Order: sequence, then structure tokens, then C-alpha cells
Amino acid sequence: MSRRHVSAVLGLVAGALVAVPAPAAHAAAVQVRCSVPDLIAAIGAANGSPGPDTLQLARGCTYKLTAPDPESPGNGLPVITSEITIDGRGATIRRDERGHKVPKFRILLVGPTGDLTLTRTTISGGFATDCPAFPDPPGLACGGGISNTGRMSVTRSKISGNTSKSDVFAQGGGIDSPGTATVSESEVTGNQVVYSGSDLGGGAAGGAIVNDGPLTLTASRLTGNTATVTKDTQSFAFGAGLISFAETTVKDTVISDNRSFAPGGFARAALSNGIPEPGRLTVTGGAVTDNTSDAPHGFAQGGGIANNALMTVSDVKISANRAIAKNGTARGGGVRMGPIGTLDLTDSQITGNTVEAPGGTAQGGGIDNPDGGMLTAKRNKVLRNTATAKDGTAQGGGLFHAGGAEGLGTTTLEENAIQHNRAGDGGGIFKGSGVLTLNGDVVRANQPNNCSPTGTVPGCTD
Repeated sequence: MSRRHVSAVLGLVAGALVAVPAPAAHAAAVQVRCSVPDLIAAIGAANGSPGPDTLQLARGCTYKLTAPDPESPGNGLPVITSEITIDGRGATIRRDERGHKVPKFRILLVGPTGDLTLTRTTISGGFATDCPAFPDPPGLACGGGISNTGRMSVTRSKISGNTSKSDVFAQGGGIDSPGTATVSESEVTGNQVVYSGSDLGGGAAGGAIVNDGPLTLTASRLTGNTATVTKDTQSFAFGAGLISFAETTVKDTVISDNRSFAPGGFARAALSNGIPEPGRLTVTGGAVTDNTSDAPHGFAQGGGIANNALMTVSDVKISANRAIAKNGTARGGGVRMGPIGTLDLTDSQITGNTVEAPGGTAQGGGIDNPDGGMLTAKRNKVLRNTATAKDGTAQGGGLFHAGGAEGLGTTTLEENAIQHNRAGDGGGIFKGSGVLTLNGDVVRANQPNNCSPTGTVPGCTD
């Protein structure tokens, strides 16, 4: 954020003290009446003025947008190009969907030179038709509510009921942020990201938020968001809550009741991580709960968390998440590791998660590390997780581990409690291959057994 600097000069002229100039005062906040033309004019004026500007919206007003900005038709309001604070004071900025002739556009775009602080404001009804940060290939859609390519801070606000939809690739139903962003004490709810194409291998990512730039998410709620893809296109629906492709920090945040749906494709967890090294997704406190990944005749890969990069999770409640794949493969009801993932999981609760694959394969009700990832888990409670597959194969109610194609995957456990989990085989732990070690862990009271195959997990007894 830019700042004004006023230099103070102290000197003597003809034996007298020269007064130090007072710092220049910031311009008074602009009061914006409950009028869309007034809001548009206020943003335009703020973009054109030097220094930061604050716009105070009318309390409780709903600013109903019925047409896109003439200069940036993908957006409802003028692009934010300078340092602007929008203090909504409980106001809503909404694309008015009641008329069939209302075109589709997102609500806000923060341009590369923009610096937006959004507080006490609801952003709703936006519909992305383009992808400002990634215009090639054409047809991508990013950021149904907000697209941030500059700097942005969202506080005590609500981003709800926005859509990003494309027949090429869609991301960020609520927020897409290739820039630098913080979101705190806010709710991102009821947004959707949709791949509507017919080509194989399309994708819908980040029902609530997609992060392609540094992001800090604090004391917020990501709830009731969805990611869906066209049936039988072998496409990917992932991160219905949050997908991160750049450095991300999540603190004391609840990610719940989100759903990824990919019939005949790949449905991946509500919180998904694919950050290239050396970036990391760090999650501390909060909860990942009651999320669903559903891929009938396909692959459900993680109900709560899916990691295929560097990730740290500590003091998080990961509970009641589901990975479901009728006549397919369901893995990692709570946590799923990818082949190049590295995860440090500590002091967390992985409880009551399920994998279900009627007529298929279900593995890792609580935690799944099947393809060569590196998992270190310390002082966690892995309790009452289940793997079920009527007329199929169900293994590893608490944990499923395999070393991957090259047998290099490792799971290192220390002082965890793995109890009261259930599966067809390996109620506590099922080890397929690779290296799995126990160090002071309690593995007991699992059904039908604690560890399987017998003798493959040193230190585990039935």
C-alpha cells in the first residue's frame, strides 16, 4: 500500500525558528448515495485523484448493477486502478439477475496498479466471462465476484452467490486472486465454478477462492460453495472451498459444506494444494468439515484436504468429510496425499471421515497416502473414520499407505491415536507398500483389525 511521506525541516533563519509544516491531511471520505451512477462516478473520480481515497456507501443500500462498465465489459464497475477503500457500512453491490436481458459480468476487477480495501460490503450475483490475468487461451473465466490482479484486502465482508463458468476452464467462483490479497473476518458462501465444455480434461477450480498470488486468509468462513464439471469428460472439479497455486496462509478459518462433483472424472477436496516449490500452504487452527467430493464412475481424491505440494497443517479439526465414487475409486475421506506431496500434520483431529465406493475401491477413510507422497504425522487423533465398498474393496479405515509406482512414499507416525476406525480390511492401518513407521502411536480398537496385512507394520498388533 502506498504512503505519503512529509519531510520535516528544522532550521534557523535570521535567528528565528522556522515552523515545521504539518503533514498533509487525507481527503475526507466521499459519501456515496444509494445510486449506481453515483458509485460508478465515485470510483472513476478516485481512480483519477492522487493519493488514497475512501468511499463510504449508503448504509444498508443494495446497489443493483444492470449493465457492465463500458470500458471494461467483463466487469460491472470501473476497474480499480489506484488506492481505494470501499467502506460498505452493510451495503450490497449486486448484479441484478431479475431481468433476462441483464448481461453477465463480474462485480469488481482490481487492476495491476490497483489497491483495494473492501470492508463491511456484500458482493453478489457476479458472473465471470473472462480471465483478466490469463487472457490466453481465450474462453477462460476467472473470479465471478472479484478478480484481483493488484493488491486487495477484504475485511468483515461477504462474497456470495457468484459464478465462474466456462467451456474451456473456470476458476474462482467467488474470488480469483493472481495478485496479493488478504481476507479476514469474512464469509465466502454459495459461489460456484463450472466447467461446461465437452472436451476431455477440462477443469473447474476454486468454488470460493483461487489463489495464484500470495494470500492470507484469517478468521473467515468458506461454506456451501461448489465445483462441477461436465459428465463423462474425465475433467477435474477441485478445491470447492479453496485451491492454492501460490504461497497461502490460512488461520482460524472454517471450510465447510463445500462440494466437488465430477461424474466420470476427478473430484478433489474442498481444500486443495498445488503450489510449486518452494511455496507452501500453511493451515493453522479452524476446521475443514462436512465437505464432499463425489465422482460416480470416476475418482474422488480427498474429501477434506488434498495435497500435492508442500503443506503444513496444525491444530485443525478435519471431520465428517466424504469422498464418494460409486463404481469408481474413493480415497482419503479426511486427507489425501498426491505423488509429490509433502505434508507435516500435527496436533489435529481427523475424525468421522468416510470413503465410499459401492462396486469400486475405497481406501483411507481418515488419511490416504497411496502414490509416493511424504507424510509426517505427530500427536494427531485419527478416530472413527470408515472405508466402505459394498461389492468392492475397502482398505484402511484410519490410514491407507502405499509407496507409489517406485515404492518411495513414506509415512512417519509419532504419538498419534488411531482408534475406533473401520474398513473391510486394515481397520486402523492398511499398508500396501513403501515405508511406514510407528513411534509411540496407539493403534487399537479398530475393526476388523488394527493393521493389515499382518506383520507389515512393525509395532502394530491385533
